Amino acid sequence: MTYVVTDNCIKCKYMDCIEVCPVDCFYEGENMLVIHPDECIDCGVCEPECPADAIKPDTEGGLDKWLQVNSEYAEKWPNITAKKEPPADAKTFDGETGKFEKYFSPEPGEGD
Repeated sequence: MTYVVTDNCIKCKYMDCIEVCPVDCFYEGENMLVIHPDECIDCGVCEPECPADAIKPDTEGGLDKWLQVNSEYAEKWPNITAKKEPPADAKTFDGETGKFEKYFSPEPGEGD
């Protein structure tokens, strides 16, 4: 099992999860984070820390797309181990549907 970052992280990117991860398995894209599935130890401490409720265990149904996104972009984006401020407009996008199709960016973030 691993944990998976889903679409509500897009354009929210709160980063509270990063501070509690004991294995630093988060990777930063331009407007979202992903979890490296091979590095995640399934401890679950990140899930309740996410204000956007964007982190799910991979045992939940319907996450195949997000497992693929996390796996693919964890290999391309830089590792991030320190919390940064979320975008100023994060609350505006929290809960919006269809965020992947509208806003997803394959571009990397800054990382550490």
